[in-house]
Amino acid sequence: MTQDQTPKTSRNQETGRLSFIPQVSRLPHPHHGRGGSSDDPKTQPIELRTPRRIPCTFLTVPALTASLKRMTAVAVASAALLTTSATAPAFADDKPGKPKQPKPPAGMSTVGGARLGQPGTQVNLDRGAPVLPKKVSGRSWIVTDAESGEVLAAHNAHWRLPPASTMKMLFADTVLPKFPKEQQHLVKDTELLDVGAGSSLVGVKEDHNYSVHDLWLGVFLRSGNDAVHVLSHMNGGIDKTVDDMQKHAEELQALDTNVVSPDGYDAKGQVSSAYDLTLFARSGMQKKDFREYAATATAKFPGEGSGKNRDSFDIQNTNRLLTGADGVTPYDGIAGVKNGSTTNAGTTFTGVAERGGKVLLVTVMNPDSDEHMAVYKETARLLDWGFAADGKVAPVGELVAPVGTDKGNSSAKGAPAPAKSKAAAAKQRAAAEEESSGIGIALAVTGAVLALIGAGVFLVNRRWPLPELVRRLPRR
Repeated sequence: MTQDQTPKTSRNQETGRLSFIPQVSRLPHPHHGRGGSSDDPKTQPIELRTPRRIPCTFLTVPALTASLKRMTAVAVASAALLTTSATAPAFADDKPGKPKQPKPPAGMSTVGGARLGQPGTQVNLDRGAPVLPKKVSGRSWIVTDAESGEVLAAHNAHWRLPPASTMKMLFADTVLPKFPKEQQHLVKDTELLDVGAGSSLVGVKEDHNYSVHDLWLGVFLRSGNDAVHVLSHMNGGIDKTVDDMQKHAEELQALDTNVVSPDGYDAKGQVSSAYDLTLFARSGMQKKDFREYAATATAKFPGEGSGKNRDSFDIQNTNRLLTGADGVTPYDGIAGVKNGSTTNAGTTFTGVAERGGKVLLVTVMNPDSDEHMAVYKETARLLDWGFAADGKVAPVGELVAPVGTDKGNSSAKGAPAPAKSKAAAAKQRAAAEEESSGIGIALAVTGAVLALIGAGVFLVNRRWPLPELVRRLPRR
């Protein structure tokens, strides 16, 4: 089994910026003392490569801490969904001229809406809407409005499939707020013993010190399973981290997800869905550190030695739509998020992009195509379609809010979210534009400003500016 996610080239970045987006994760409580693939699964296991030296311009930003109340009822519902999905009858999904392909269940989860539980493609095209691109072969995919949470189109959105390294989005969303980026850690050999054979690596060495910032660069840029395992041991061990991730998935209402390994390495029973991966990306991108790391194209990573004599080498993001590596055209407006590839999962990718004030999230899982770097090209086609279809399609579902919000409590059952008044939306938009600090025109902020959680308050909307680092990609 191999994981291969290493890019080969580097280029400067510039693209449109994200401005504002609703908050979809609970705000963490203050915590004093803490801060803030080639993608072909048939290729050889990855070896550590040293790209050309390019200075890292990653911005130093504080991370937030997270403390969420565990919801037992959601965990029970998750277990029930796992059982139902495993025993549901199959639905034909074969393609002419191809070997027989796995089939999606005839009935899947309806979190986010009944249409999302149906096999096949779901879309409502109004007059003048562009047709969906023909060259999209992913077994599962979804196109969503990252601001409103509306699902614009989907194909087997709740099909539970191996996620590969896109599972690292959930890992980062769960663990990243727990440690200040300046914290130093001396790596022990025992922390690297359980890294899977053929894993993608950034080059963490035992008996060497690394900052938490360095380790997260290794996770986001090189998809380093070695960095994931070190951070997991810092978090109390692999088992505890897996448990933390599973609980967080349930809080996000990502009920298709069963976490077995924190890095997405192929493991029996480890599954997620295009719907859930999009929830992870949307939640993670609310955190400033998360979106800065996801948008970082190149960086320096510590090598051998110590003190002033310690070497460093260049690493590059494995997201080809961000870097333009391996013959993939950089996508105009891209801002992250994560790719993955393993033998069982095939290739997977979740990407976020903004154009003309519209922010879209697209996830594609396991394309059945001989096209070079198909997962990126299919994502780009779906993003193009989503931007062209803006205002011309009726949603087929929605991205639910976390458990504990009024919207989250109703949407988990497929119920529509309560409508927000135009006056409230206008008031929110005006307040958001006041806080923009001159970085540009703000996106219209939709959704409620506050939602009650027991006696507490949940902030629904937060700024989501695209990191400065990504604004250097030439326009197409």
